[in-house]
Amino acid sequence: MKRIRLQPNARPSRRRRGFQSMELVMTLPILGIVIFALFEFSMLFFARGAVVEASRVGARMATLPGVDQAAIEEEIRKVLQPRLQENLQIDVQLGENTGDVVSVMVTVAAEEAAPNLLWPIGYSLEGEKLIAETRMIRE
Repeated sequence: MKRIRLQPNARPSRRRRGFQSMELVMTLPILGIVIFALFEFSMLFFARGAVVEASRVGARMATLPGVDQAAIEEEIRKVLQPRLQENLQIDVQLGENTGDVVSVMVTVAAEEAAPNLLWPIGYSLEGEKLIAETRMIRE
């Protein structure tokens, strides 16, 4: 077996020259995709939490007597950020009597919640929606 002795300041041999730059070229796109995915999905999870909270606030308000749909929609819009309100859809089903189930569904386009960074690899947010529905019993 042949022993190779490395010196502290030894230069790489001719066969290994350029190998590190080739490794960088191979791994940098994968690292970029992972970072973009992490950024996009974290924004989607944050926006989904806001949509769920808006649905809960609307349902809590819908359980109170004497509340109309306009007041519920106004309260939901107070909870959501302005960028999530652009294509906002709110569906409210109010019960008539005490003990009836009320339902509030909030729908937001996913494109409003996060930038579409992963379209080059085939994952697009176009046409996707964030939906949250909350049901409670009317007081």
